[in-house]
Amino acid sequence: MVVRKTLIVVILVILLLVVAIGGYIWLSGTPPGSPPAAAPTVTFTAPANAATGVALNTKVLATFSEAMAPASITASTFTLKQGATSVSGTVSYTGITATLAPSSNLAANTVHTATVTTGAEDLAGNAMQSNFVWSFTTGQTLDTSAPRVTSISPNNAATGVALNTKILATFSEAMDPASITASTFTLKQGATSVSGTVSYTGITATLAPSSNLAANTAYTATVTTGAEDLAGNAMQSNFVWSFTTGQTLDTNPPRVTFTSPAFGATGVPVNTKILATFNKWMDPLTITTLTFTLKQGTTPVTGTVSYAGLTATFDPSNQLAANKVYTATITTGARDLAGNALQSNFVWSFTTGPIRDTTPPRVVSTSPVLAVPVDSNISATFSEAMDPLTITTSTFFVEQGTTPVSGTVSYAGLTATFDPASNLASNTTYTATITTGVKDLAGNAMRKDFVWSFTTATSSSACSQLPVVLGSAAAFAVLAGSTVTNTGGTIVTGDVGVSPGSAVTGFPPGTVNGAIHSADPTAAGGIADLTIAYNDAAGRTLCPITIEGNLGGLTLAPGLYKSTSGLEITSGDLTLDAQGDPDAVWIFQMASTLTTTSGRQVILAGGAKASNVFWQVGSSAAFGTTSVFVGTVMADQAISFATGATLDGRALARIAAVTMDTNIITVPAP
Repeated sequence: MVVRKTLIVVILVILLLVVAIGGYIWLSGTPPGSPPAAAPTVTFTAPANAATGVALNTKVLATFSEAMAPASITASTFTLKQGATSVSGTVSYTGITATLAPSSNLAANTVHTATVTTGAEDLAGNAMQSNFVWSFTTGQTLDTSAPRVTSISPNNAATGVALNTKILATFSEAMDPASITASTFTLKQGATSVSGTVSYTGITATLAPSSNLAANTAYTATVTTGAEDLAGNAMQSNFVWSFTTGQTLDTNPPRVTFTSPAFGATGVPVNTKILATFNKWMDPLTITTLTFTLKQGTTPVTGTVSYAGLTATFDPSNQLAANKVYTATITTGARDLAGNALQSNFVWSFTTGPIRDTTPPRVVSTSPVLAVPVDSNISATFSEAMDPLTITTSTFFVEQGTTPVSGTVSYAGLTATFDPASNLASNTTYTATITTGVKDLAGNAMRKDFVWSFTTATSSSACSQLPVVLGSAAAFAVLAGSTVTNTGGTIVTGDVGVSPGSAVTGFPPGTVNGAIHSADPTAAGGIADLTIAYNDAAGRTLCPITIEGNLGGLTLAPGLYKSTSGLEITSGDLTLDAQGDPDAVWIFQMASTLTTTSGRQVILAGGAKASNVFWQVGSSAAFGTTSVFVGTVMADQAISFATGATLDGRALARIAAVTMDTNIITVPAP
């Protein structure tokens, strides 16, 4: 009996101990049975790991994945060494960023190693899992260049801005976090200051208003000259922009729209960074190594995460392993500037190859290039995905003569865009430059600066074209003067007609989703109205832009384009960019032929419509195998389609034949 009582007492003591320990854990912030709290990580550094040519007068910066206990961020837990020699300096902590300011300039052409130790703890007392170590190499000079604001959200002059948005400013380089405050980044409604909190991470400052903004109201944001970079250089002047709110909140979740490497990509270079572009601006504080991760199987890959413009970038600490499958994830912890989270984790995988990427990137196209509207943005598309941190107003700029054009730069997908702060001057030539400072995701720079010129139109409205009125010819997808001939399974959506000829052959096997008019009054009326429309297009004279030869690879703004010979699309695709104007009209006049080669396309962008594109062809038009064309083609003579060619538009031949071979021709939507 005594043994039994003793056993009961022992069991009771053990239970009391368990309850006591559990209660202690609960009071300590970790309920019994909860998963272990996530350790904080370093998510961004400046200088970056392996950076070269670092300015001698820079401070060293480390941004964390969450707020840290300030008392744990000291000269003992954040250190800098030159070889085995410690570099003296002072350590400060602001927001989620620690800054080490060396007591004197760093030594030139020397490798320095920075370390954040496991002594650094978050506000819950969780320590770093391991020391975070990175290195960089100094150059020979001091940094004396003033920092600049390179992109903003909302954009300057934006309208209909959501009432629950935050305000964001991205800089051309890493800034001193202590200089990014509610005094140097402000928002006003007229003369009334808007209260809010200011945070800084990576290269981006964010102002979060204390409450929703007022509806239908103009606001002005300012970043003052009190903002300084890590070398102590101040902004040259205040950066000021304005926007107007709408009436609603933003409740739409963000989405990932582009990744590099792409989903399922193989042979990926082992020295690449991982990139994800969103459909809207994100809250930089939510883009960290906790919400953007990379794994090889189940093994996490260490690295840092940066965010600029619409794009987040994961930079692995070391080169990836060859011929391995990696999985990248962006979690629902990533939120937009209105606080909306991704609806679900975005996950994609890719497989590395055996080699490094050493190929320099190239600019493959620019937009627009002819008759640029005065309210246009200027963009350049690269041959591969680029490092967003290198796409700034320092590396992509526009000048009128030697006078810089003020503006901001954004990067999404493969395209960098320069947004002028105000409308460009009309009838003026500008020069755009992309420097060798831009780099791809493997760190390769362009071989040389890419420079191009463009000329603005007389004005954005004075040269606007009216659509060509087609009359009864508008109902026809195919209309010819002599014959209509088809081979194979062509599908025509719209009417088919011929007049004064009468032969329509090849239907079936072809299909007409519409009526066939053969030498009847409807076809005759269509030909008569086609002649009127043809003469209208040929007679347009408002603001003509002279073009010749090959249009492949060009991006054209709306307008009237005139060729005294023929036109072709052979060396690349042609893009027609409406710049957001749904009523934009293109009219092409050519004295002779129109030709496309196999696989070439006409691409509609910026809200352009096929129904507003008109081609007046002086003789005949021929479309190559599997080519994709848009617009109403009005040829004086014949029109022929090779196998598999498609047309979102109309094939209207005044005098001769229309010949088809397994094509798709559709009357465009209005």
